[in-house]
Amino acid sequence: MKDIFVVTHTQSQHHVDGLVGGWHDTPLTDSGRADAQRIAAHLRAVADSAAQPEIFTSDLMRAAQTASIFADAFAPCTPLAMPDLREISYGRAEGKPQQWLDERLTPAPDDNRLDHRYAIAGAETRREFATRIYRAMDGIIARPAELQIIVTHGFALTFVVAAWIGMPLEAAGFVNFTVPSGSVTHLRQDDYWRNRAVISLGDVSFLALGDSATRSRPPSA
Repeated sequence: MKDIFVVTHTQSQHHVDGLVGGWHDTPLTDSGRADAQRIAAHLRAVADSAAQPEIFTSDLMRAAQTASIFADAFAPCTPLAMPDLREISYGRAEGKPQQWLDERLTPAPDDNRLDHRYAIAGAETRREFATRIYRAMDGIIARPAELQIIVTHGFALTFVVAAWIGMPLEAAGFVNFTVPSGSVTHLRQDDYWRNRAVISLGDVSFLALGDSATRSRPPSA
């Protein structure tokens, strides 16, 4: 049986500052680090104690710092940084105030969901974004490890799950699984039927109550 726990990184400084994330690289806040510790304890409690996990992470600072806290909880364990697990790139909007992006972003039309560039120079299309997430998942799923942890971003989580369930990329134009920052999604494949299940999606029930702004995923997580 293979269990994969997909974690969206916890609160980062760009959340607090109201800036566009994407590939803009900011560290975790103190609140984010505390939540990552809580998630690590949760994963230790629910994971197979006999299995040593593999940890894969986006190479952006906020995800890598989250993954490092998990690695300490499962020591000895070294996270593998994968640029393909990054959030979508917002091009020239990255690091600008979120309002700047909101005023310029154009939604993808129904007849061009995958290749629309949102009227933002340098931004990734959904196809470009999904292609690299699918590529990362192909490599992760193919590994024989029974316990894996993936640390990624809010929008990226959508395509991690889509790749897991075998959704064709051409059909992924409308899919969206909205989850909060600091959430855990549990994926499982059984040994006999080889079915791939989504056991839970975006769970934050183990986090202490706090500022709701730290639990929600902004559009540019």
